[in-house]
Amino acid sequence: MNRLFALFGRLAPLLGFRGSRNYWETRYRLGGHSGEGSRGVAADYKARVLNDFFRAQDVRSAIEFGCGDGHQLKMLHVPAYIGVDVSQTVLKQCRDLFEGDATKRFVSVDDYAGERADASMSIDVIFHLVEDAVYDEYLARLFAAGERFVIVYSTSADMPATGIAHVRHRDVAADIARRFPGFTRMEAEEAMLPPPVRADRGLPVRFFLYRRD
Repeated sequence: MNRLFALFGRLAPLLGFRGSRNYWETRYRLGGHSGEGSRGVAADYKARVLNDFFRAQDVRSAIEFGCGDGHQLKMLHVPAYIGVDVSQTVLKQCRDLFEGDATKRFVSVDDYAGERADASMSIDVIFHLVEDAVYDEYLARLFAAGERFVIVYSTSADMPATGIAHVRHRDVAADIARRFPGFTRMEAEEAMLPPPVRADRGLPVRFFLYRRD
């Protein structure tokens, strides 16, 4: 199924790509999942890093922008969680998946009311924000929501042309350093992380950790 969506991404410019939000709603509505990065070795890697960080920093709550289908979330351990997404289809899937779990709540980006948490997270999302305005708004929301920390899992290199309609790589670390001076990058903690296990278009997908000053 997800090979079909990889082909869909390549053909989207010819079919009429209608933006990142429409792409993901369509993908989920047609039965696609959040991608290979939320499965297998990559999912295990992210769960290990995030759970270790939550324990080491005593993170009591997390908010994730672009929560996806919840497969990765099943592996995370945090006392309180809010998932935000653009897709109504996947939000319903998550509510059904975690029905009865009062520690988790899911809201549409349109209904997001400025909720904050100890840690604000962006996991495998930023290189899918191909529109400049969407990217800028997303970063502003992400950093406003982190009371203590912001965790970004992404590539960080300028590659606007990838041949895939829903993928655009940006120099995320440079943009964050310029736009959010109230946060300090936790480079010592990053240096102690296990090496990346995944790449996209040859670019490593890795964690960038920030602490609010």
